[in-house]
Amino acid sequence: MEEYPHSDIEERKTTIKEIKKEPDAENPFQLLNLTVTPPKVWAAGVPAVMAAMKDLIEEKTFFRGNRALLKMNQFKGFDCPSCAWPDPDDERSPVGEYCENGAKALAEEATTKKLTAAFFKNNSVFDLAKLDDYRIGKLGRLTEPLYLPKGAAHYQPISWEEAFKKIAEHLNALNTPDEAAFYTSGRTSNEASFVYQLFAKEFGTNNMPDCSNMCHETSGSALRPTIGIGKGTVKLEDFYDTDIIIIIGQNPGTNAPRMMSALEKGKKNGAKIIAVNPLPEAGLMGFRNPQELSGVLGHGGKLADLYLPVKINGDMAFLKAVELLLLDFEKTSPGEVLDQHFIKEKTVNYDSFAQQFANYKLEDLAAEAGLTPAAIYEAAQMIAFKKRIIICWGMGLTQQPNGVDMIREILNILLLKGSIGIPGGGVCPVRGHSNVQGNRTMLIDEKPTDEQLDRLEKFYGFKMPRKHGYDVVRAIKAIHEEKVKVLFCMGGNFLSATPDTTYTANALRKLNLLACVSTKLNRGHLIHGKEALILPTYGRSDKDVVNGEVQMISTENSMGVVQHSTGMLDPVSNNLINETQIVCRMATATLGSRAVVNWQRYHDSYDAVRDAIEQCIPGFEDYNKRIREKGGFYLPNAARDEQRFAKQYDYRAPFTLTELPDNRLAADEYMMATTRTHDQFNTTIYGLDDRYRGVHNERRVVFMNQKDIDKAGFKTGDKVDLFNYDDGIERVAPLFIIVAYPIPEKNTVTYFPETNVLVSVNNVVKESNMPASKYVKIKIRKHNPEVYEKVDEMLYRGQLQR
Repeated sequence: MEEYPHSDIEERKTTIKEIKKEPDAENPFQLLNLTVTPPKVWAAGVPAVMAAMKDLIEEKTFFRGNRALLKMNQFKGFDCPSCAWPDPDDERSPVGEYCENGAKALAEEATTKKLTAAFFKNNSVFDLAKLDDYRIGKLGRLTEPLYLPKGAAHYQPISWEEAFKKIAEHLNALNTPDEAAFYTSGRTSNEASFVYQLFAKEFGTNNMPDCSNMCHETSGSALRPTIGIGKGTVKLEDFYDTDIIIIIGQNPGTNAPRMMSALEKGKKNGAKIIAVNPLPEAGLMGFRNPQELSGVLGHGGKLADLYLPVKINGDMAFLKAVELLLLDFEKTSPGEVLDQHFIKEKTVNYDSFAQQFANYKLEDLAAEAGLTPAAIYEAAQMIAFKKRIIICWGMGLTQQPNGVDMIREILNILLLKGSIGIPGGGVCPVRGHSNVQGNRTMLIDEKPTDEQLDRLEKFYGFKMPRKHGYDVVRAIKAIHEEKVKVLFCMGGNFLSATPDTTYTANALRKLNLLACVSTKLNRGHLIHGKEALILPTYGRSDKDVVNGEVQMISTENSMGVVQHSTGMLDPVSNNLINETQIVCRMATATLGSRAVVNWQRYHDSYDAVRDAIEQCIPGFEDYNKRIREKGGFYLPNAARDEQRFAKQYDYRAPFTLTELPDNRLAADEYMMATTRTHDQFNTTIYGLDDRYRGVHNERRVVFMNQKDIDKAGFKTGDKVDLFNYDDGIERVAPLFIIVAYPIPEKNTVTYFPETNVLVSVNNVVKESNMPASKYVKIKIRKHNPEVYEKVDEMLYRGQLQR
């Protein structure tokens, strides 16, 4: 059996063959049979291809889906509805420019299974809520608008005209526009995002919480004030020709599998990879490329040259230790380690930054990080005499309470080396959903700048609201306090994506109206307001026909490329409306004669929307022309292209002074981070396996270090309940199974959304106000059936009963 590439964390001592909870007539909560196998040390390969094909078969779309896969991410095709990893600029694989998770996402929306009025007539909201999130998602595509009247038990069909009339009645009955909030999911196109934010502003509010508030708001908050742009500064080609790639708090094999191809190419060209993560993820260790013979028949290639199993939130100590060593190396090799010219010409505050290290010792920082001094020294040596350095991160950093500071510490390292704004060097926040970055570019933002609002105001001729609106966390609190009475969700699964599930659910039930634009049913439709609407729309792969012509939308990937996307599958229903038209018809119904915007024009033509974007957002000159060019176009990025950074520092970048966090835990406490399985994308559950981590047929598991299991008197396979006590409130996630795993002591990992209930709505990242879901203090106790008396059956019955 292949060994883990580290020795300071034990491998699991026990393999669980089968753990079963006997049926109990008094207790409706059941677990599946769990099988645990050794974790993988490589990702992708033939198993990834087989898993993708299996999903297409299960969704009854094998031939239809495979036809679509040949067009996904191709120059004349459609953009993957999954992650935001970029496509190659010049050449794309004719075999397939997609990954396993992209194929699963396509299967989800290309499914031929449908939900009709008869289904909802025969199944009440209460009964549907008993299903787990996986089975809810597997029911099929929505086919017509649905309405849940006040006090009703069943969703019922409603015409589009009546649906928009209901929305208009609720919005126009509000005392102030700020009693409404408009949420956005990352799959929403540029065109739909632009008209959506425009409607909210013409209605009179900036209450625009969006999924960025839960994933990479932290990245933007860290980058904008320091380098002048809230995005990454590298292109895909930079990965192919660089010296060092550092991946910290991010799992390529599951979160962005096509990233492994770029890492593989970089490795072949001489790059070294350093992986920093509490878990030894398969996608960090090795890659078997299913499009190459060596990946099919051979052992593939090794990825990480150095793996550092840092403790949860030990990243800051690790980064400071590396900086301490780089400064020491510079003393013995002046001018060879740090880029003194870059520091002098392009940065500020270096002296204050350097002085702080008189207070640090390598041994102390290593202990805080959970690493050995020798391991950190090895990492620093790998970096010391190299200049082309790319540092990537994901939600393992952004969902930490000090995530903004940690990203600025990453910038400090790159500023020391002069490794930003050069070929093969820079920052790379690995974004999640496929147009989440484009949403923000299109002004989906609860805090628009005066400059942005001035442009809109000049073009449209009406006063824009200037008051900052609610982000996700503030919106949840405002709904709970009944300051927000109508929530409109453009895609997504708001309830399952957000923290503090019970608190959020209780808030949503207070709404006068919850309206959701969706392709499939999810739990967010089943925990609802006094009235609820479901508005079905197209998937990314569906043909979008307006006035007899197939339309083209556009998206922006995580490296700032704007590209076109044209669906090619016949929709599952003739009663679907695209997102842009949904917004325009809602605007027309709500604003009526007081509308200034010509909503009908945007309703009839995506080109007209793009013409408006060109006038209102810099970087979109000749939008309609350039979006039709092969591969699209790059948006301006002064940090990348000109080494022009923060305006307030005369376009230089500041070194930032940060603090070490206090991560002390009580004797009976553990630090928990939530994560996704490999059979999952965000809140969409594709299956019940997490094969890279060796977990099969169950999601309610808690990964623990074997030493912690022994010390607490537990054993592998024990059933436990998890508790959090933030804010003086007992939060409980009942009935989990302990799985021994190579993870730092006192650290645990669980899957979301099952443990979102433990994440306090007040446990947020400083500055970005994101939920700190990777930093949750919990207590673990033997399972007690009486704990069910404390939980919300509508929420938990569905998660537990199979």
